[in-house]
Amino acid sequence: MADVNFGRPAAESDPQTAPETELPDTGLYDLVELLFFAYRDFISDPDAILSEIGFGRAHHRVLHFVNRNPGLCVADLLDILKITKQSLGRVLKQLIDEGYVSQREGPSDRRQRLLFPTARGRAMALRLAAPQFARFAAAIEATGEADAEGARRFLMAMVNETERDQVAALLRGDQGSRETP
Repeated sequence: MADVNFGRPAAESDPQTAPETELPDTGLYDLVELLFFAYRDFISDPDAILSEIGFGRAHHRVLHFVNRNPGLCVADLLDILKITKQSLGRVLKQLIDEGYVSQREGPSDRRQRLLFPTARGRAMALRLAAPQFARFAAAIEATGEADAEGARRFLMAMVNETERDQVAALLRGDQGSRETP
């Protein structure tokens, strides 16, 4: 029977898991872990709803951005999510086949595919967002609006610098054609 060691081995005792360099414990580990825990809890309610219909987080992300940006073209969605066409293809097909998203040709370029939420898709996007809104509202109530503004600045600073303008434009609603289905 093998020995079970629940302690952390010294880095030098296991060269396969030893980090190249040791990071100083500057208190940033707490922030990293808090972000993991906050994200875990932030997505737990939508995950439960999604599991009821056999969907996952990828479906949620696609539905979220299509709902927030009606008329979003597939190329822009790929850029927002930083995924491949192949990864998006299966998820998008399911959302279209099950009536959550509709797809149309672009008005000037028939090769362009524009995505719109259906009424069913809008309802599901709002159902998924409701517990997340409640979680944010409770956190803002507990900490105050000034902290929420600080959190917005902090989260934007966490976005890659080269992507911040694009993310800011997306948050302002400068993405997609805004056509109605």
